[in-house]
Amino acid sequence: MSQTITEFDTIAAISTPPGEGAISIVRLSGEEALATAQKVFKGRDLSKVASHTINYGHIIDPDTNEEVDEVMVSVMLAPKTFTREDVIEINCHGGIVATNRILQLLLSHGARLAEPGEFTKRAFLNGRIDLSQAEAVMDLIRAKTDKSMKVALNQLDGNLAHLIRSLRQDILDVLAQVEVNIDYPEYDDVETMTTKLLLEKAKDVKVRITDLLSTAQQGKVLREGLATAIVGRPNVGKSSLLNHLLHEDKAIVTDVAGTTRDVIEEYVNVKGVPLKLVDTAGIHDTDDKVEKIGVERSKQALAAADLELLVINGSEPLTDEDRQLINSTAGNKRIVILNKTDLPQQVDLSELQKLVGDDAIIATSVLTNAGMDQLEDKIATLFFGGIENSQTTVMVTNARHIALLKQASQALDDVMSGIAAGMPVDLVQIDMTRAWDLLGEITGDSVQDELLTQLFSQFCLGK
Repeated sequence: MSQTITEFDTIAAISTPPGEGAISIVRLSGEEALATAQKVFKGRDLSKVASHTINYGHIIDPDTNEEVDEVMVSVMLAPKTFTREDVIEINCHGGIVATNRILQLLLSHGARLAEPGEFTKRAFLNGRIDLSQAEAVMDLIRAKTDKSMKVALNQLDGNLAHLIRSLRQDILDVLAQVEVNIDYPEYDDVETMTTKLLLEKAKDVKVRITDLLSTAQQGKVLREGLATAIVGRPNVGKSSLLNHLLHEDKAIVTDVAGTTRDVIEEYVNVKGVPLKLVDTAGIHDTDDKVEKIGVERSKQALAAADLELLVINGSEPLTDEDRQLINSTAGNKRIVILNKTDLPQQVDLSELQKLVGDDAIIATSVLTNAGMDQLEDKIATLFFGGIENSQTTVMVTNARHIALLKQASQALDDVMSGIAAGMPVDLVQIDMTRAWDLLGEITGDSVQDELLTQLFSQFCLGK
């Protein structure tokens, strides 16, 4: 992609969430940003102030001279801005009416409404950031834990892009050497030398891509959250566990079996792991039509879960329903929770241990908070035991990046299999070039306009 500033029209959007707040920010970017803001600003002449200063004044309607709001206007001149264009940010009082009124004035005096993600798109098109960094902006906004925020910052700093470009440069170097060998075949063994060169580089890049893909599971969890189903028969403490992890009474808790009749979903931060918690209706046989629908939804949530928290009531003997749930969740990633340990224990621990095999059993009492720290520690180590410092470790979190890395890895496999099959060098070279192109799609060095439109349409307005 071009690394030079491209001329665009001037765009405007509200960059803060709608609703009441201390301040709202209306942002402008483009060649006429300064002139457009000056038309509605009463205060210092913005064309004469220094760049990267904030200036007090009022927004007025130039047609009626009516004062709209008291504001602070930040002036940031190209190229040292996020978009590499002139950027104006109007800090006004928070509130829907004043903020929208200022935006409408700007739109009626030279600016147009920005499309979703258009400010970040301009930063990419003007060479301020690459595509992986642009996607990291949205990851940073959507981060649900400190750990996921650090991974997004790592990518925003360009660490992933640096690694990808290093891989592409290595491939480009070998492709250039292959071209030289093909164009100047003075030596009898040039074919052997060329295929050896391609094979060594394909193996080396393949190993480095494999190392990066090894972080994909943890990275994807940090970005999207870990779908976690809390399952068990009725009245074993599932809703109490959900409320404890959320630190609020989200689910209704009673001693009446079958209180939860539908699936409840909430996000929670457990030791840096973003869990998408699903509290399910108790899975059991029932003649109640409404409860039966809840049980079916619980089974669907269980099938889609990345992690299952299977809750067993320790104050009662194991039932056939308990045994069925243990069997149905076998082979999945799960933690067995032996709850209600504050009551006299009736469960047969030896039978339970035999049924769950090597899976962890955490004894808890949600009522007294016993064992909850051990449960949270187990969840964290289950998924991030091998990756502790996500601020310095390059992780791949984006599903698009993961797919492209897998395709590039397959292209390198094709290089190696082609060499093993004795294919001509110029045909093997095609697969090597394909790997180079696929890696370039991650950073946006080789990407179609349709993909850019799709990606940036997922951003919020004003970003």
